[in-house]
Amino acid sequence: MPSTASKNMIKHETINIRTPDGQCATHVFTPEGTGPWPAVIVYMDAFGIRPGLMQMGEHIAASGYVVLVPDLFYRYGAYGPLDPKEVFASGGFRAVVGPLMASTDNVKAAQDTEALLAYLDTRKDVAGDVIGTVGFCMGGGMAIAAAGTYPDRVAAAVSFHGGRLATDDPVSPHLLAPKIRAELYVAVADNDGSSPPDMVERFEQALDDAGVRYRCELYRGASHGWMKPDFPVYDEAAAKRGWSEMFALFDRVLKQERPDAA
Repeated sequence: MPSTASKNMIKHETINIRTPDGQCATHVFTPEGTGPWPAVIVYMDAFGIRPGLMQMGEHIAASGYVVLVPDLFYRYGAYGPLDPKEVFASGGFRAVVGPLMASTDNVKAAQDTEALLAYLDTRKDVAGDVIGTVGFCMGGGMAIAAAGTYPDRVAAAVSFHGGRLATDDPVSPHLLAPKIRAELYVAVADNDGSSPPDMVERFEQALDDAGVRYRCELYRGASHGWMKPDFPVYDEAAAKRGWSEMFALFDRVLKQERPDAA
């Protein structure tokens, strides 16, 4: 995660982006300087907007990206901020985050993405027409759904410990595989009830059948949520590996035409 010095170089602002369903409060992180930089949209996990997620947005921006972190629970209304460790310790996970999660899904998040892309198109500090998406937990499926919904705009998509990537649900991300043109990196834990081996196999089969470029890697010893610094299962070594893989993909795909990019 970024040092104090790098954090001080990141500009952070909060704006409201209008969607068909209301106003989506969105955090925008930009590096020091004038750019332009490639853009990345971060799809949050079930605990929503909180300091830990902001830290992750800063970390991505510090590597030379304009980063959007939208509050996809805006349809629900006011909440939190939530402390994942406190919620898990209380045993009230479903009671606390269930209503929040029910306010959105992969389709709604994809609809929100249209407005987010339109906003990025207004910024002079954004380089190029294509972007990257990355999601954590429930956001993993949203990042992939965005790639399938906007194949001309999403060039690289990353899912960290994404759950329910291939189910019988009509909004299952694997159903969009035939439309995906982006290159994917999918990181899964071997201790994750939301992403058992048979589901991962079904997801990979859908990608293979559609000819999608991807890598799906198993993080042995990691648990669902290992990337998030405010989670009790945070794994620093595995998170370092995950960030390295994500930046390798984003830098290669999103910065390939800008050899001078940071």
